[in-house]
Amino acid sequence: MKLPKPDYILLDKQLIFAQFVGIHPVICLNKMDLADSEEMQQVKQTYEKIGYSVIETDAKTGKGMEKLLPLLEGQTTAFSGNSGVGKSTLTNGIFQKETSKEGEISQKNQRGKNTTTSVMLYKIGANSYLADTPGFSTFDISEIPSEELEQYFPEFDAYREKCEYKGCQHQKEKICGIKQAVEEGKIEKRKI
Repeated sequence: MKLPKPDYILLDKQLIFAQFVGIHPVICLNKMDLADSEEMQQVKQTYEKIGYSVIETDAKTGKGMEKLLPLLEGQTTAFSGNSGVGKSTLTNGIFQKETSKEGEISQKNQRGKNTTTSVMLYKIGANSYLADTPGFSTFDISEIPSEELEQYFPEFDAYREKCEYKGCQHQKEKICGIKQAVEEGKIEKRKI
């Protein structure tokens, strides 16, 4: 069994917040050696269909790092995610040495242990920086006003204009382009 279990709600919240603050997110599916390949292909296809870039890596072996490294050039990048997903292992893979201490998965709660306890910023090239961040299990997006939240789902963009009412909540309205797109399978009801 792969641990920690993927938390797609946490991922979705991070993607929404990144859009809210104007950050271009890239999804890195790490630990591909431990993953259910069919599930990961579904995840990749789902998020790519929405418009996100998705990279598959196995930082322990270096697989996929050749796709990740060019994205870091000239950028300040932060690896973000719950504890145990391999953020520090990715950092070490980039530097090809132990720069950041790697943790383990707790046998008791089957979650990652917080080995990284503060944000570490590393210079990886001219104008290129990498932040290794502590893991977390919750992510709050309360800064986004609830009436604006739907604006940060790019998969809604093509269907909003088909809503009968301005300010449609996409829940109880009879004529709603988003609800219709979900019913027709154009927008996944639950991503994963």
